[in-house]
Amino acid sequence: MTTPPATPPRAVTDRPRPVMRCKRDAALATLGAVVLALTVLPVDERSVDALEADVFVVLNSTTVLPFAVVWPFMQLGNFVVVPVAAALAAVCRRWRLAFGMLVGGVAVYVLAKVVKGEVVRGRPAVLLDDVVIRGADSLGRGYPSGHAAVTTLLAALAWPWLGRRGRVLVAAAATFVCLSRVYVGAHLPLDVIGGAALGLAVAGLLRLVLGRPGPCS
Repeated sequence: MTTPPATPPRAVTDRPRPVMRCKRDAALATLGAVVLALTVLPVDERSVDALEADVFVVLNSTTVLPFAVVWPFMQLGNFVVVPVAAALAAVCRRWRLAFGMLVGGVAVYVLAKVVKGEVVRGRPAVLLDDVVIRGADSLGRGYPSGHAAVTTLLAALAWPWLGRRGRVLVAAAATFVCLSRVYVGAHLPLDVIGGAALGLAVAGLLRLVLGRPGPCS
């Protein structure tokens, strides 16, 4: 009687990575909340600090790329990207990530509106002279940047699930969106820093609650 061949053991690389909750996720949420609070302090509804104004002028006045090139990549911070990113995560069977992106995307969108209602700050053209507006004028209050919040949230949530190249890509995308919002004249530097901090705070909290793949790195 012939003995059937033994079933080869499952490859280690095929095993799902354990879901973990790491101290650095709590630290990320805390850091985001602290930076958000710190960026609120110097905000004034009638004026802009000299240092912030100087940084804005450097980023806004120098033509680096044509608006036609900047605009499509800047939309990575648009709220519409949230369901698209969640769908991609679901296609890859990253269900926790997909759920976190949907919940986090809605959360930062709503929280950004709440903060805008409390912190009175106009757009750069209202507070500064000679602002270069690229594209359509942005309406409403400026602090914090919703685009910066959304793109930073998505990047921070995806970070533990990505390899080195993926992390470089999402970090570059988030940085580009933040800088582009200043470049087109839609936000002042503290607006995008505050928005990015909001995104980090929500992402850290969600990573702590929902868990993320190990190890904690």
